[in-house]
Amino acid sequence: MIKKQHLETSKHIPQVKVNSVKELTDLIKTKKTILIADISNIPGSQFQQIVKKLRGKAIVKVPKKNLFLRALDSAKKEKAKELKNSLVKPVALLFSDLDSYDLASELIKNKSPSKAKPGQIAPKDLEIPAGPTDLVPGPAISELGALGIKIQIQGGKIEIKEPKVIAHAGSPISNSAAAMLSKLGILPFTIGFIPISAYDSIEEKIYTEIIIDSEGTLESLKSSYTQALAFAISIGQFNSETIRLIIQKAALQEKRFIKVISGEPDEVPVVEIQTPLVKKEEKHVNPTEGLASLFG
Repeated sequence: MIKKQHLETSKHIPQVKVNSVKELTDLIKTKKTILIADISNIPGSQFQQIVKKLRGKAIVKVPKKNLFLRALDSAKKEKAKELKNSLVKPVALLFSDLDSYDLASELIKNKSPSKAKPGQIAPKDLEIPAGPTDLVPGPAISELGALGIKIQIQGGKIEIKEPKVIAHAGSPISNSAAAMLSKLGILPFTIGFIPISAYDSIEEKIYTEIIIDSEGTLESLKSSYTQALAFAISIGQFNSETIRLIIQKAALQEKRFIKVISGEPDEVPVVEIQTPLVKKEEKHVNPTEGLASLFG
């Protein structure tokens, strides 16, 4: 019995596993950031493309879970051990000297459009837009009709007469809807590494629920800029951004004062603030109303 236990405990560990644990341990000890990314449903070819794009920015590893756990224990970094909680899906490990935010941003930039598959949940209302297509009359006519899409024939090709939603947000995509989206070249999904959590060895912190919203951040900055500029003008704060507008304000107030004295009809002065081009309509800030109140 004793001899059997001795044989089990002295079981040989393959050198390839020993080397893998050592390599992972060294990376954990030397790299600033360890990021865990979900790689579910990523085709092998696309995985390799992403790895290639990350070359020079991150080292990508997809080790077996038990090898990474051994490496975490071997590295003796207590905070990093919290990454164990993120190993619940097929994941890749990214080791980098970039900070967590910059590395996660790189992953977002490297996402690419993907076809819809039957049964996938629509991320938003999926609409077939009105307009010409490259589809020729034939089976496609009945396929479009089955989805409730109105068509007409123009120049030997099928043209969509009016837009039609064929899959609503949060609902499974049907076989026919997925097939039609593919035929029309509509790619409603994106494929790429999805950041799950990250460890910062400099700050000794774990970041979870990593959300990169560059567009939202930009919109927030534009909104803050507009508010700050309006406030600076209202209190007479002189700087390179406000001087021209304050002079405009003074000139308009002078004209208004002259009209009041002379009895001429008053006009509402308007000063336009030049802000960076905003693609989306601002929901919380109306620059025109905010500035108009300065001259009331």
